[in-house]
Amino acid sequence: MGPLRGKFGVLTEPNYRRLFAGRTISLIGDGIAPVAIAFAILDLTGSATDLGIVLAAHSVLITALVLVGGVWADRISPRVAMLRADVVRMAAMAAIAVLLITGAAEIWQLAILYAIEGAATAFFNPASNAIVPSVVSGARLQDANALLNVSRSAGHFVGPALAGILLAIGTPGWAIAVDALSFGASAFFLARMQAPRPRPSAEPSFLAELRHGWREFTSQRWLWPIVLSGMISNAVFMPVILVLGPAVADASLGGSSAWALIAAGLGLGSLIGGAVALGIRPRRPLLVGEGFLLLFAVPIALLAIPTAAVAIAAATLVAGLTLAVAEVLYETVTAERVPPEALSRVLAYDWFGSLALEPLGLVLVGPIAAGIGTSTTLWISAGVIFACQAAVICVPAVRRLETRGGEPPLPLRPIEPGD
Repeated sequence: MGPLRGKFGVLTEPNYRRLFAGRTISLIGDGIAPVAIAFAILDLTGSATDLGIVLAAHSVLITALVLVGGVWADRISPRVAMLRADVVRMAAMAAIAVLLITGAAEIWQLAILYAIEGAATAFFNPASNAIVPSVVSGARLQDANALLNVSRSAGHFVGPALAGILLAIGTPGWAIAVDALSFGASAFFLARMQAPRPRPSAEPSFLAELRHGWREFTSQRWLWPIVLSGMISNAVFMPVILVLGPAVADASLGGSSAWALIAAGLGLGSLIGGAVALGIRPRRPLLVGEGFLLLFAVPIALLAIPTAAVAIAAATLVAGLTLAVAEVLYETVTAERVPPEALSRVLAYDWFGSLALEPLGLVLVGPIAAGIGTSTTLWISAGVIFACQAAVICVPAVRRLETRGGEPPLPLRPIEPGD
């Protein structure tokens, strides 16, 4: 119990404890929102197209504004950026809840308000990663990231389950009201945190800061290959999970219960992976993390066959575990290597790259599967993910990078004329 208790010792640091509490509650709310929004729209119109419009409005705003959010967080401090974003998200979701509860909601209203929530999330996400190294001691950075990953995975479980209970005893409007309260709780904990403010920028121009962030991002030779691989992999994996996977389960595996088992495997694996990441300290963290992600192609290949739902669920559990470990190791390396003054901007490019092609994949996967067949599409998807991860491991800067063991990152490069 001694070593395990030591891994949770990061929770004794007051500022991190408040961050962990606020993010955990907020992530549970994030798990409630998609389920409640979906049933709210289906109750209103019964139209999957309307649901797609509302979800697309939310996704597009996150992608469009995440780079702005990164610059803003570096300017005003990640804590303040997160706090303001939570207040906006609370107000937007509360407005949706009121419209639904009073029976006054229309699709265009929900689309606008959910888009506002997405815009605020674009400011929250880069800051939420960038703030971690400023509220924990360097030696506990990986423990801090691992526990936040466990919290994220728990939100994927608890949020939808809580949404199901709230919908069973009430209405989508009341479920969304609980989501709004979760943002209020997050803001409460953030307001009680203390975190250092960033040093004043040497260049007041927004575009100059954005370019400087890009320079910092591309100068990390291990970073941009991983983000590029993630961009392609997410454009493949998310459509499989959201579109083709349920279709295969419905046609060949026994329906929604089979898909629920497979999806649960991914979430459970993420929880286990976060716990595993608490206990490992590989000398070459990116080689370990990115190498294990080769296994991410396995559940897609099993869907292409398709094999039994239990076997696919076991494969998704392993995939979720490897993804969680890889994320924790990657986030820790990023916090160790990128100067804190530019961390939000660099992470914003990471978020943008990860999200950029996902909407296109969601749009194209159905027509592609209809044209060449679902099984063929899944085999190609598995091959693309495997090839992306193999290519990343072949990059020397990724393969050879060694952990800094909590040492502070190198100073921020100065902004040069024309930068």
